[in-house]
Order: sequence, then structure tokens, then C-alpha cells
Amino acid sequence: MAISGNPKKLAQDIAEGYQSLSPPGLKKYTAADLKVIFNNLTLVKREIRQTQVPLDDVQLVKAKNMQISRMNQAEMVLRTYCKKMRIPI
Repeated sequence: MAISGNPKKLAQDIAEGYQSLSPPGLKKYTAADLKVIFNNLTLVKREIRQTQVPLDDVQLVKAKNMQISRMNQAEMVLRTYCKKMRIPI
């Protein structure tokens, strides 16, 4: 099944916590789709890390760290699934 919508928007939704990746949910994607999702996850994670937040604003720092944490978790789930299914990414 092809990716519905923009893959970058999917990665941004994962960062915001609106959507998450799980192995049963990844079964519907092809190897090419998984590569596109992985590339967009790394792209959005890089964009999040580039954002400058003031260190005295605790809530913004916490929100940024939570987004990075979600992206790391999604990337780990995707890597593990691809390794298990022997899909090179």
C-alpha cells in the first residue's frame, strides 16, 4: 500500500504525537515506502534539532525533547522491523 498523503507530514505527525509507528502498522508498506518514511523521519528529526529554544523556557525545552524522543522511538521501531524482515534501508 502506498503512503497516503505527504510522507514528511507523516513524520511531523509522529513528532507531535498524533500518530505512532508499530510493526503491525508497517506491514502494509512496501520496502520503497519504508525507505521514504525513514528518510523523512531523519529529515524532520534534523529540523527539530535545528530549532533554537530559550533555555529558560522549560516547557519549550521539554516539548522539543519529547519530539526528539518520539522520533528516536519511531526510527528504532522502523529499523527493527526492517532488520527483522530483512529489508535494507
